[in-house]
Order: sequence, then C-alpha cells, then structure tokens
Amino acid sequence: MRKIISLICLLLPALAFIIAEPSAFAEEPGSSKDVLLDIRSDAPDRHIVVKGDTLWDISGKFFKDPWKWPHIWGINKDTIKDPHWIYPGDVIFLDRSSGTLRIGQTEETGVAGESSGTGVAEIPSDAGGNVRLSPRVRNIPSEHDAIPSIPANAIGPFLSRPLVIEKDALKGAPRLIGAREGRVVLGKDDTAFVEGLPSDKGDKWQIYRPGKTFIDPDTGEVLGIEAIYLGNAEVIKYADVSTIAITNSVLEMNAGDRLVVPSIEEVNTYLPRAPDHNISARVISVYGGVSQGGQNSVITLSKGKRDGLENGHVLALYAKGEVVENEGKKYTLPDERYGLAFVFRVFDKVSYALVMQIKLPVQLLDRASTP
Repeated sequence: MRKIISLICLLLPALAFIIAEPSAFAEEPGSSKDVLLDIRSDAPDRHIVVKGDTLWDISGKFFKDPWKWPHIWGINKDTIKDPHWIYPGDVIFLDRSSGTLRIGQTEETGVAGESSGTGVAEIPSDAGGNVRLSPRVRNIPSEHDAIPSIPANAIGPFLSRPLVIEKDALKGAPRLIGAREGRVVLGKDDTAFVEGLPSDKGDKWQIYRPGKTFIDPDTGEVLGIEAIYLGNAEVIKYADVSTIAITNSVLEMNAGDRLVVPSIEEVNTYLPRAPDHNISARVISVYGGVSQGGQNSVITLSKGKRDGLENGHVLALYAKGEVVENEGKKYTLPDERYGLAFVFRVFDKVSYALVMQIKLPVQLLDRASTP
C-alpha cells in the first residue's frame, strides 16, 4: 500500500503539469495542424491551369499566404522538394472543409484524377450552370512543361552565371589581353586574344570582371565578390595566346577581364516554404547596382548555405523602423513588414532571392527574416 501511495504522489506533479500546460504536448510549430490558412474572400471554387501560371500565383488565388505551400497542397515538405505534377489543363479545386487545394477532384461527383495517368474532363450539365466531371485518360507532359513555383524567365539568367565568387577566385583564370590594331573596347563579333586558356575545358566560355565586395553589415565579414557578367566567347584556336570570338556581350570588355567555364543550373519548381529555424539576413545588393528595387527585383542576401538557407525558402522583408520625435523625446518605431522574398540560388555565404510581394520599395540593408 505504501508503494502505491508513493507512486501516486510521484505522478501527481506530472498530471498537474499536463492539466495546467496542455500545450506542452501539442504538435511542433510548423506542423499541419497548428497552421491556420486564411482563405481569400474572393477565392474561386476552382481554377483551370494555363500556360504561364505559377504555383505561387495559383496558391495566391485561393489563400492570403501563398508561400505556405506544403499546407495549402496538403503534402509533406520533407518528401517532396521539387514537385513536377501540375500542368496546363489541370483543374485545381478548393476544399473549403480542409482548407487545401487538390487536382481533378470535386465533392459533387467524387471523381478524382490521379497523377499516374487519369484526369477529369469538363462536361456542361444542367441549366443551373452546374458542371459534372467524368474520367478521361490524361497524357502527362514532360517535367519541362510543369508549372514552376515562380516565373522562370525572371530567374533564368541568374542560374547560368556564377555571380558570386570567393575572394581572388578569378585571379588565376584565363585573361583577356587585347585585340588587333590596339583596340581597347571589345564587344559582340570581335576577335580577341586570351592568355592561359586550357584546351580541356571546352570551347564555350563566359567573360567576367570582379565587381563589388559583399560585406556583412552586421559583422564586417567579407562574404564574397560579385562577378560582373560581360558576355560569352567561343574558342577559335588554342595556343599560348589563344584566339576567341566574342559571341555575345552585355557590357563592354577590356584587357584584364577574365574567362570562366559556364555553370548552368536547371530551373526547378522549388517547393516554397519557410525555413525550419530562425534566419535574419540583410539585403546587401539590389541587382543592377541600384539602391532600391520593386516587384520581381533580384536581391542579394547576407546569409547562405552555411546558415541553413535553401532554394525555395521564403523570407519576410522588413523596413527599419523610423526614428520620430515627440515632445522633445526620440522614439524608434517597430520594423515594418512590407513583403516577401523567394530564395532561388544559394551560395556558401550569400544567396539570391526574387522579390515576390511588396507594398514598399526594397532598400539596401532591409531585413529578411523567417516569416
């Protein structure tokens, strides 16, 4: 009996804690059950996917937070990283009871289209405007036809160029030494000469010039060097001094500019999602050398792979709170959240992000943090 009483006394504090703190045994933050998604007041019941749609745009038609992609589509973010299963012609339905979207399924008929090969055909029904669905064979296009997460044309050029390099990385690269007749400025269709060009790296090259040094504004650490893309070249003849033809130029080229082997990353339908941990970065550059940017601008952030950033991560953008004066006393207002940025290319110490939704211009040194 004494043992039973002792056991009860031992368990009482734990039982009291469970009753007083039920949230202690709730699901982890970020689980599907603790995320409440706001359905837009003007959300349609369905949407037919057309070419040019993006996953972000489709989600935004139904929900106020289109970046909460795993919850919107009811998937496990740890098992699907690069989904390729939404195509033009698919019908997206809003399940208001569960607050999720689904493809080719409607409550009226219970007919579902599977990604493995069946879909739904739309057939006009009664005079009341109702639509009934019937099964049909669905020919799935290749992954290249899949709807991307964000506009592919907005980030495509940034996937085929190095853009950020380690300090002194271009120092040993092949060097443009000039052209005939003492020409100083070179461009498309010009013939030029290069020192130190290896013959085993292929005949297609890109031309760069070291640019701005990226420095962490909070720590002063050098994060990398911006590589300014000048154009493309093709080898005509290999020698100690090789001959090249400049096939494309976006900026003028000069002696001393460096050649780099092209690096191409595919445009993927990255899964939009918030980072699993707290990240706070700074906007250290707006592409084009300007001090502020707008919708679809590409920005450089002061955090990268080593900080846990991944392709597809969505960060909230914050403007630093203004300092105001009232009755002779100064106050610093809270930082204002004004938009979202979608990370699409990650380097070791920095990353590139596309500005998705903003109500203010993006400024240098603005903060980008986990939403």
